[in-house]
Amino acid sequence: MKNIKVLGYGSSLPPNIVTNDDLSKIIDTTDEWIVKRTGIKERRVSKDETTAELATEAARKALDMSKLEASDIDLIIVATSTPDYFFPSTGCLVQKEIGAINATCFDLAAACTGFVYAMDVALQYIKSGKFRNVLIIGAEIMSKVIDWKDRGISILFGDGAGALIISATTEEKISESYTKSDGTKADVLKVLGTSLIDIYENDKMISRGTITMNGQEVFKFACNVIIETITELLRKAILNIDDIDHIVLHQANYRIIEYVANKLNINIKKFFMNLDRYGNTSAASIPIALDEMYQNDMLKSGQKIMLIGFGGGLTWGGILLEL
Repeated sequence: MKNIKVLGYGSSLPPNIVTNDDLSKIIDTTDEWIVKRTGIKERRVSKDETTAELATEAARKALDMSKLEASDIDLIIVATSTPDYFFPSTGCLVQKEIGAINATCFDLAAACTGFVYAMDVALQYIKSGKFRNVLIIGAEIMSKVIDWKDRGISILFGDGAGALIISATTEEKISESYTKSDGTKADVLKVLGTSLIDIYENDKMISRGTITMNGQEVFKFACNVIIETITELLRKAILNIDDIDHIVLHQANYRIIEYVANKLNINIKKFFMNLDRYGNTSAASIPIALDEMYQNDMLKSGQKIMLIGFGGGLTWGGILLEL
């Protein structure tokens, strides 16, 4: 069984910034109210960038850093809930643009946990020996599935993409994964109106896809499953929390991160955060964070990091990697 090493990071963010003050002009809210409840100050919103375009730019940056040729990539997995098309997959669109002629490509939908699920699939493919070099992308245009008049939803989300290239290695490196789902709570967080079957609400058919969420249930769910995932990853790797250098949670809400840190008695500085600038970018949040950490010289060889996601489905899980 092979081990895994990270070869490249990349990200892409639309240049258009929407601040809390901008939102206060169209909905009943204030910067103070949003920051207090979420920690978010601003987010990036696409004007005309597509999911595939953001994914491609992030992929190119990761490929440049990796020093691989595009033809060396064996597999492309794109985690997204906002693809440009039902098909072809975003993965195939990225393949075309970067020239990864030898890659198998597909998309994976697990909402905000998508990147973690994609990482888990990639790890298993590499460990089995089927593939050597894998490009994993999280890319979302969440602004397309938001009702901008909904003050509970519109304040949360942003657009962006992040990419990671991992490869097989003979070096002794730890890599563990943990993923779970609970479809009995599918109604807690979903996008209405994007189904191929007719969906009605209050006897009216919904024609446009927008996010609906039970915020209290999602908060409680997130706090519980993050603690569960951290505990399970440490158990599987036979490590304790002091052995972990960085914890990169899906960037959803500062209060979730604060709760988990307090509950597990972990210094909150161990949790990387950039949600104040980008909001919740769903499956893109973890790879965007990783690229930013790399750019800020925070990631070093030999460090152990946790990547933890949670989202609609309900889905959750984590990856523990030694860099």
